Amino acid sequence: MLLKTNVTRALFFFIGDVVLSFLSLYLAYLLRFNFEIPNIYFHSLIKIFLVLTFFKVFYLALFKLYFVSWRFFSIYELKRLFFSILLAYFSFFIVYLLFKDFLMPFPRSAILIDFFLSIIFIGFFRISKRLFLTTLKKELKPAIVIGANEKTISLLNQEIPFTILKIYDKGEIVGSYIRGYKVEDLENISSKIKTAIITKDLNQSELNALFEFLKTKGIEDIKIYNPLYEKIKDISIEDLLARKPKDLDKEAIRNFIKDKKILITGAGGSIGSEISKQCEEYGAKKLILVENSEFNLYSINEELNIKRKAYLVDVSKYEEIKRVFEVEKPDVVIHTAAYKHVSLCEENPRSAIINNIIGTKNVIDLAIENKVKNFILISTDKAVRPTSIMGATKRVCELYAQNVDSKVTKISAVRFGNVLGSSGSVVPKFNKFIQKNKPLPVTHPEVTRYFMLISEACELVLQAGSMASDGEIFILDMGEPIKIVDLAKKMLKLSGKKEDNIVFVGLGEGEKLYEELLINEAKGKTKYKDILIGEKEKFDFEKLNNLIYELSQLTEKRDIIKKLKEIVKEFNHKELS
Repeated sequence: MLLKTNVTRALFFFIGDVVLSFLSLYLAYLLRFNFEIPNIYFHSLIKIFLVLTFFKVFYLALFKLYFVSWRFFSIYELKRLFFSILLAYFSFFIVYLLFKDFLMPFPRSAILIDFFLSIIFIGFFRISKRLFLTTLKKELKPAIVIGANEKTISLLNQEIPFTILKIYDKGEIVGSYIRGYKVEDLENISSKIKTAIITKDLNQSELNALFEFLKTKGIEDIKIYNPLYEKIKDISIEDLLARKPKDLDKEAIRNFIKDKKILITGAGGSIGSEISKQCEEYGAKKLILVENSEFNLYSINEELNIKRKAYLVDVSKYEEIKRVFEVEKPDVVIHTAAYKHVSLCEENPRSAIINNIIGTKNVIDLAIENKVKNFILISTDKAVRPTSIMGATKRVCELYAQNVDSKVTKISAVRFGNVLGSSGSVVPKFNKFIQKNKPLPVTHPEVTRYFMLISEACELVLQAGSMASDGEIFILDMGEPIKIVDLAKKMLKLSGKKEDNIVFVGLGEGEKLYEELLINEAKGKTKYKDILIGEKEKFDFEKLNNLIYELSQLTEKRDIIKKLKEIVKEFNHKELS
């Protein structure tokens, strides 16, 4: 607790250096005079101690050695300590030459002895904790490190609950040394060790290949080190599936968000809450959080530190959401509010129409009416050639966004696939089954889905929104689709379960084997590889408005499906066949 701040740390080391400087000088005198110091030399000992200690403290402070934490004290700091003490004694001899009478008598050989004793005493004082921890680590869990790099050096500087036995890598680095560890060839990993900590920077395919390789070598516990948070965490399915964006432009996002009032609908949902946090990070002036779930709104409101206003409002209630716009006058609207679960929308089609379509229409109309600068609609791959009511409602929203007369407001939609870890998604669902030791339910052996980390998807949404000009549908490059059965097997392997603990339950109503992101080929590329622009579909706006109104009046599922088909020609629901 004493060393919590730089000031207390510096004071602690200062007191220690003063005490050790006196002990080393006194011991040097004892050694010089065979432990019988003549009385004549006691008179000058205190003077010499004060002068020497002043120079030691001065140079140790000059080399910033009073602000180095015990656990970070390394060979580099030890070299600086040696030069500090060397300069201190050099300065002392200059003072001695100038003020010889003041310091006399003193035995010069004792000063030489004291020089070496000071290096030993003060150096050992600095490095003692690391030596002690290294001794303790012999009783900790043994582990190996995969990767010889700066992250590994950072890891070795931490107080970790592992004894690092060896470092492995491949290429030219093999055979070199890091902090006394010889870098071994990755192919020669011993099967006796069961824990590995990965420090290498790897893309998705490389990390997957390394994961499979380590499993074949008998490594059961695979971890990843994050130096930013000084954290060692278990490797997760998100790590193995995450597709890192190639050209994330944080500066463009910051310019788009900074100093603006941002209204976010569905602010407490998986996407909405992440976008809220990122808007805070990128310097928004104020957040207007709109959400119809009290718990979700409370949760995100508690997490944020930015200036904000929380509205417990349903976007399908025109007058309620109108009041929010009139009071807040936002600069940017990000519309994430929607019912997204295919099966629930199939069972509650009218609710899906009212919330998804009417809610979106309300927010777009009010954004235009209040001269909002930018409007971003969050869409989904399920809007492409939809086979479900949910997908069809999102396609109607896209059509409305593309064809409305937006005047001042720049309207765009961003379409992407599944985000890892979102509420109700397959990953947390599978985790629950694994915890209960139940077989994982997979709909079909061939079913595939696109996946991206939620944080990365949301940053790309903001990046795409910064480029909007005229009703574009931006499509995020989600990489290659992943078989859900492969995802299930990998999650079972991560958990140490048998990979065949899977049961096929059949496709649900409205579900596809394969999701798509493009209706036709993308109209064009943007300056970012991760963001494409979809083809714009023209639709008579007056007719679209009339069809949406007629749709909102229907209650029977079959009638709703038929009316959706009038708007979305490519809608192919099984009840229409």
